[in-house]
Amino acid sequence: MNYVKPTKFSYLPKFLMPLDILGIFECDPFGNSLLVRRLLIAIIGWLTYARYTVVNRIQIEGTENLENLPINNVLFLSNHQTYFADVIAFFHIFCAVKWGFQNTMLPPVYLLGPRARQYYVAASETMNKGFVPRVFAAGGALTIERSWRAEGREVQRSVDTTANDKIAKALAHGWVVSFPQGTTTPYAPVRKGTGHLLKANEPIVIPVVINGFRRAFDKKGLRFKKRNTLLTVQFKEPLQYSKDDSVDDIVAKVRHAIGQDMPEWSKEER
Repeated sequence: MNYVKPTKFSYLPKFLMPLDILGIFECDPFGNSLLVRRLLIAIIGWLTYARYTVVNRIQIEGTENLENLPINNVLFLSNHQTYFADVIAFFHIFCAVKWGFQNTMLPPVYLLGPRARQYYVAASETMNKGFVPRVFAAGGALTIERSWRAEGREVQRSVDTTANDKIAKALAHGWVVSFPQGTTTPYAPVRKGTGHLLKANEPIVIPVVINGFRRAFDKKGLRFKKRNTLLTVQFKEPLQYSKDDSVDDIVAKVRHAIGQDMPEWSKEER
């Protein structure tokens, strides 16, 4: 896999950047303040913590696969069950790992110094609807225009050519969470753009399998649907792939790694 030392971005002139020891003027490649992001992640974290540990129960596995990762060019690929609850859980866990926690979010002291170099890929139409999604977007969203779906309907429109550029910039700076199926529908096909992204950037890929979020929360992941639900998050070992693999081969590896191979019983029903 390809590792490139991350670049530090700041609002200060380059010769003054070494003076910013606390990172107050540090920003991301898109010009967003990391200080503001840390504050947002901390606030959202405190407001949502009980959703995963009191109202519901979360079981985390495999964070030992995250402990020695570099601070950038790491791509987390996961199945998708809600718009926001999945991502918020990931951000909690990433911050906990930064503080040396293993497979737990207890206690939430990690929110006193949250990880800021983290991003997630989201549909722009989702992030533009209402105040709460806009706040979540400021926490590290990489918004893209889906070419195959809009407003809950299948569509056909030109591919968002800026999407891979945004993700590549974010990978060069930190960790990125992406949902390669592009939808919360189970067993939906993995988009081929994921294969192209891996071939172009060669990130370390951590497959993630989640469960229980669809039962516990509504589709947006903001309202409770069923309480006292077991939420599971499993981080697997880095995906083994090569730049020489075909896009179809990479897509098949990703689909299998995130537990989205079509079950035999489902194939028979079709």
